[in-house]
Amino acid sequence: MLPSKIMSDSNVPFNRPPILGRELEYLKEALTRRHLSGDGPFTKKCHEWLEKNLKTPAALLTHSCTAALEMSAMLADLKSGDEVIMPSYTFVSTANAVVLRGATPVFVDCRPDTMNVDETKIEAAITPKTKAIMPVHYAGVGCEMDTILEIAKRHSLLVMEDAAQGLMADYKGKALGTIGHLGALSFHETKNVVSGEGGALLVNDESMIDRAHILREKGTNRRQFLKGQVDKDTWQDIGSSYLPSELIAAVLCAQLESAKEITDARLKVWNVYHREMKTLEDRGRIVRNVVPSHCKANAHIYFLFAASPEERSKLTDHLKSKGISPTSHYVPLHAAPGGKRFGRAHGNLSVTTDRADRLLRLPMWAEMTESDTTRVIEAVKGFYQD
Repeated sequence: MLPSKIMSDSNVPFNRPPILGRELEYLKEALTRRHLSGDGPFTKKCHEWLEKNLKTPAALLTHSCTAALEMSAMLADLKSGDEVIMPSYTFVSTANAVVLRGATPVFVDCRPDTMNVDETKIEAAITPKTKAIMPVHYAGVGCEMDTILEIAKRHSLLVMEDAAQGLMADYKGKALGTIGHLGALSFHETKNVVSGEGGALLVNDESMIDRAHILREKGTNRRQFLKGQVDKDTWQDIGSSYLPSELIAAVLCAQLESAKEITDARLKVWNVYHREMKTLEDRGRIVRNVVPSHCKANAHIYFLFAASPEERSKLTDHLKSKGISPTSHYVPLHAAPGGKRFGRAHGNLSVTTDRADRLLRLPMWAEMTESDTTRVIEAVKGFYQD
């Protein structure tokens, strides 16, 4: 169970990480054991939870989702001259993982409803240099993975899911991050289930598991050494130090144990927002968040589209004047200096540009009270009434 509702202050912040009560207990236990580096008992528990609940062959905790994405790029053997197709509307880590291997991110347009990559525009972006597709499950809503997998199979491409926002969400009954060859999760404090910083690599192609362990341990066979399978810890491959400390794993373990309760609490807020915003959509004032019927969302984000960038700016200022903290989201990567320098856009990406300029995210966190939610809704409606 989630702890009693915390007292709201005079403001409604955009995010407030949940503290469930067992984090301190588990931190104390980790400190008492004097095992503070990676791959201790709490890390093992987290791996077991993820593998069991997500139904993936191997889950490996990392110090961030960025690290998990970088490991995905290594496992894909990306190199200079390779290309990877991805949406422009994503966090920079998706592209950086590719760029750090010397490859080129190729940005395609997004769908106007979910802000996920437009699956109908992927195939036209494929060239002889294309090595992989990186779908990003925006707001914890699944991309059209059946279509993406079919395209990847036809062209012999890897599929590496950026499921940073996707824990406890699924596409046609399959957990996000477990559908492609590889998946990456985030436990950053802005996510639903948190450890401050942290992430996980999901290895769904069993042929990649052994190498994933080597890359995660700085390119060495340390895992085999600790299991007594080899007599020396030896450099085998490229890699880096991707393990989180046992303290991060202890916090995450407490959070994972209550992942369903956290998700249910957020969904309650999401559903109230969605119901109450319908009148504004019916009047043509906004466009609401969309979740396809075959997707199960996790209420990571509730967003709406204002009629114009100017209206979004005015709505943002109005909410802030009421002590409420909404926010926009990414600057599309194709329009950013780094995207122009290291990547290329396929087409004009007009939908991405338009929707990114009008998207506004409302406050969303597990311990929001009914009065918090009502206050946000009344402020949004008040703006349009005025």
